[in-house]
Amino acid sequence: MKTYLPKVDEIERKWVLVDAQDQVLGRLATRIADTLRGKNKPVFTPHLDCGDFVVVINADKVRMTGRKSEDKLYQNYSGYMGGRKVYTAKEVREKKPCRIIEEAVWGMLPKGRLGRQQFRKLKVYAGEDHPHAAQTPEQVEF
Repeated sequence: MKTYLPKVDEIERKWVLVDAQDQVLGRLATRIADTLRGKNKPVFTPHLDCGDFVVVINADKVRMTGRKSEDKLYQNYSGYMGGRKVYTAKEVREKKPCRIIEEAVWGMLPKGRLGRQQFRKLKVYAGEDHPHAAQTPEQVEF
């Protein structure tokens, strides 16, 4: 008996809509990463991109447990000496609320070409509105 490997053109991709309002960040990011990789499908193959497109709305209303909003740090590094800037999660939520979810999901995806390909299928928006209504995303509760 041979192992079944899906062909690239046989893989079906859906659009999934996730509302991040009052969801715990880590648990939400885990579910999103699994959907991007395709782990929720019976044809999952670790070395192929089998996942679906994920649209996340209300990223600014995601919940962090404990004192993470004061203690968790995000950093930017320009490449120059003294070019490292460190921000708390509270500051990042005010400036770029989408970055919180994007970085949490990126940390859960494989690194390299495959992970970057899967990460491109993630679309995160701070508010209710998103430009992907034409794809008719299916609302999913996590």
